[in-house]
Amino acid sequence: MTRADAPAGSRGRAERDDWVADFLRYAESERRLSPNTVAAYRRDLGQFSDFLTRAEGEEAWAWEGVDRLSIRSFMGELEARGLKRASIQRKIAAIRAFFTFLKRTDRLETSPARLVRPPRGDQSLPGFLSEDRIRELLDRLGEEADASGDVLLHRQSALLELLYSCGLRLAEAHGLDLSHVDLDERQLRALGKGGKERIVPLGGGAVRAVLAYLAVRPKRPTRALFVSSRGNRLSRRQIQRDVSAALATVADGERLSTHSLRHTFATHLLNRGADLVSVKEMLGHASLSTTRIYAHTSVDRLKRVHSRAHPRGGE
Repeated sequence: MTRADAPAGSRGRAERDDWVADFLRYAESERRLSPNTVAAYRRDLGQFSDFLTRAEGEEAWAWEGVDRLSIRSFMGELEARGLKRASIQRKIAAIRAFFTFLKRTDRLETSPARLVRPPRGDQSLPGFLSEDRIRELLDRLGEEADASGDVLLHRQSALLELLYSCGLRLAEAHGLDLSHVDLDERQLRALGKGGKERIVPLGGGAVRAVLAYLAVRPKRPTRALFVSSRGNRLSRRQIQRDVSAALATVADGERLSTHSLRHTFATHLLNRGADLVSVKEMLGHASLSTTRIYAHTSVDRLKRVHSRAHPRGGE
């Protein structure tokens, strides 16, 4: 039996499935998304399709008839099931991407998801390292680089030292030029969001690691500080690989990233008495409210502060 001969309900199901399959092929071949992302899209759209079938009936709905209320109802069901906000946000992002594709391919005039706002995510703190663990890691990286003389190990050591010493974002580390680092004055010029510049002090460990790296760095005509073996500016992905490989040795099951070093930088400054305004300036934040998420403290530290500062705290 051909599709034209098939019952209307089966034609509707087949068309719905075809549109999803077209979108997944587009995501994989044209957008070149990872297999994991494509698989997540497939699961999320399948769950949304199942929800619509339960709500409307197998034969009674089509993608053209889905409206904003349908999507918001799906969000309500997910919340009632106790899904985390991050999971709901991901599913709504998949639905939004799907309907954007349908509009782009002229199957819909407008996307019903464009005005749907996913639930705001919980403001979670990125992972960070204790002072002992970051010191152990950086010392070991420096010693291994010095012992081997390997340019890649020196690059990795200098990269992590700078990220921790200056609290740099990934994009800021990627954009560093040789002229941005003043080793004599022990300071670094970072280009933050919107091209906004800031000057950040360089610690002694970072200065030593950068000097050691520059001594073995490929001599190529490039402005970039961190370069590949071919002399090109080091890609963001390779920076992430270098950092992740180093952090994995001390992660102890935590998910750590380049941003973890930025968080570690801010946490250690605040724990040692730096004021919030100064940390804000060094991080390149536009407002103090953004910086405050780093101002978390441990219960043990609060107890020590209370015992030391309160008139009857030590009694």
